[in-house]
Amino acid sequence: MGRATGTGASSSGAYRNLLLDYGYSESDIAARLEQTWEQLFGRNDETRIYFPADNEMGYMLDTGNDDVRTEGMSYGMMMAVQLDKREIFDRIWKWSYRYMWMSEGDNAGYFAWSCNPDGTKRATGPAPDGEEYFALALFFASHRWGDGPAPFDYGTKARELLRECLHKGENGSRGYPMWNPRNKLIKFIPECDYTDPSYHLPHFYELFALWAYEEDRLFWKQAAQASREHLRLACHPETGLSPEYAHYDGTPNNDRGYGHFFSDSYRVAANIGLEAAWFGADEWMTREVRLIQAFFADKSPDDYRKYTIAGEPFEKRSLHPVGLTATNAMASLADPDGPYAALSVERFWNTPVRTGRRRYYDNCLYLFAMLALSGHYRIWFPYESEQ
Repeated sequence: MGRATGTGASSSGAYRNLLLDYGYSESDIAARLEQTWEQLFGRNDETRIYFPADNEMGYMLDTGNDDVRTEGMSYGMMMAVQLDKREIFDRIWKWSYRYMWMSEGDNAGYFAWSCNPDGTKRATGPAPDGEEYFALALFFASHRWGDGPAPFDYGTKARELLRECLHKGENGSRGYPMWNPRNKLIKFIPECDYTDPSYHLPHFYELFALWAYEEDRLFWKQAAQASREHLRLACHPETGLSPEYAHYDGTPNNDRGYGHFFSDSYRVAANIGLEAAWFGADEWMTREVRLIQAFFADKSPDDYRKYTIAGEPFEKRSLHPVGLTATNAMASLADPDGPYAALSVERFWNTPVRTGRRRYYDNCLYLFAMLALSGHYRIWFPYESEQ
């Protein structure tokens, strides 16, 4: 399968403000972006998901599960580096490195995917989506702010983490890699042999291929292509919907009921939108976005449900309708002139951030959509690197 067109911001240096192009005012966009940051990272107890810890650290709370996850911590770091919030970035990173990073056992070098807010571990296993976001957020921090003393030697920490992700278990060492070395596909967890389509971030891997240790760069180029091919298999050809878990051949993995379109799946549309913004959209990406947006065009967010990837609804309602609204809007970056692109963005614009117990996941996806649609979700290259 062909890769993206190369007309994205990685080559042009120009990040499209799709909200502005659709007629929203520059002042309203800037105000909404700042307001969203403040709602998530400020003091509003109905919307906040970031909490300071002592005088030096902070964490992102999964308010639905009362725990701290590598998903949220790495998301928070990515949000902070995009908006030049170094103090918040360093607080989250210091908490992550102190409490989540594991120095011994089969998972040494990885991060425990779930901790209590006091820093005690709920699990000793990692989740690869956290590691890949940690790595790119650290690279961006290194390029935007420069490296400092450990653990703020961001670039070194990113390279070491990616090395663990690829080489753990080699030469008789303990543990499992996070990417399958044969097919180059990311795993759901290191010790399993299936995947999660929403974990596939070929636009991240293109950058890892530039900045990882030199001996690993070819792998990341191959991983980017392998992930693109996987997504073309995993996304339904008529609805565009993808399962939460999938076998390597793209077929839904429903062994534990996760072979349908539900919470994890929402991120696939957002990932396609961001890849398009960074590296350009190919024909499949444009078609895929049109299918997803068409599927939801006549559905009210109040009635979003769990679906088979063929589009058959379950009784179970979406747990995160605001998040789904946000990701469908972010997908418009891959097809700005599509029949439902502006409608998807309008729905998002008219939707406030979520309040209440389940707000964490929705509001993470909400801020990512605001960043991307306003042209603020950017690649931060090294100072000496070409744009």
